[in-house]
Amino acid sequence: MRPGPVLVIQTAFLGDVVLTTPLLTRLAARHGPVDVVTAPTAAELLESHPAVRRVIAYDKRGADRGLAGFRRLTERLAAERYDAAYLPHRSWRSAALALCAHIPERIGFDDSPAALLYSRRVPRSRAGHESARLLPLAGPAQPAATDADMQVALTEGDRAAADAWLNGHGISEPFVAVAPGSIWGTKRWPGYAELVANLAQPVVVLGSAADAPLAADVAAAAPGRAHSAAGAMTLRESAALIERAQLLVTNDSAPLHLAGGVGTPVVAVFGPTTPAQGFGPRPGRGVVVQRSGLWCRPCSPHGPQHCPLGHHACMQQIPVARVLEAIRALPGGQG
Repeated sequence: MRPGPVLVIQTAFLGDVVLTTPLLTRLAARHGPVDVVTAPTAAELLESHPAVRRVIAYDKRGADRGLAGFRRLTERLAAERYDAAYLPHRSWRSAALALCAHIPERIGFDDSPAALLYSRRVPRSRAGHESARLLPLAGPAQPAATDADMQVALTEGDRAAADAWLNGHGISEPFVAVAPGSIWGTKRWPGYAELVANLAQPVVVLGSAADAPLAADVAAAAPGRAHSAAGAMTLRESAALIERAQLLVTNDSAPLHLAGGVGTPVVAVFGPTTPAQGFGPRPGRGVVVQRSGLWCRPCSPHGPQHCPLGHHACMQQIPVARVLEAIRALPGGQG
């Protein structure tokens, strides 16, 4: 009897989905392309990935919310007769989906609150980059295997859309991309407008539709030289713009990992979180700028909406000059 298909359930944030792509690559090398349950906002990132057979969108806060949506999805998953589910997202909901879909092998980390629902528990490392920490879920590496890298699989259409947007705004390479937004308020460094005003290169400001007002304010700091693409491009098209960029300046947010997935150097501004938590640039892929010596860092795994102590010193005390120095430290960085 041929083995059944394999499922990965990853319904966390966009950046977490990109960080999961090395795991997908390793699993596909063993089992063939895998199916992935993910949030609708992240589905686009995986639809073109060579390790993915099918993307199953789970709108847990929208159309699929509540018990009815949960049951619809478990019935759909059960019909596929998966042999195994891999659970990088350490949540009760993900584990319950696999259990209620009658998937016999449910592999997750032993430090998950939902570990009771797993059939196999894998020790989780506290050290290293998150993309590498997820790989043990796939089991021991094959003798000839090399560490898979993060990958945002762009299509020619994605690259053509990015080129058309750049040409339409009169932007030629080299240019700098900046991503000033974050869904977490305390992760937003307030110096982007001043930074853009002090750069010599053309600038593309990236973000979601929700980031558009902030992106417009940042672009306004350098009229004619900086242009906002926030809300105007799909996720993969935005990643294609990052791929074209000389470098990206970003907070600890999804664009940091998009840059890692397309191989673009990064200047990452960290505030309430720290790279030691495992979510910084991959070694050798970027420069981190942060305010050291604050006893209150990190204040949470993600960064709260408002500084718990009211001062937000972790971001307020990072001068633009330090970010400009970091830009110049990267190959080709002019500042």
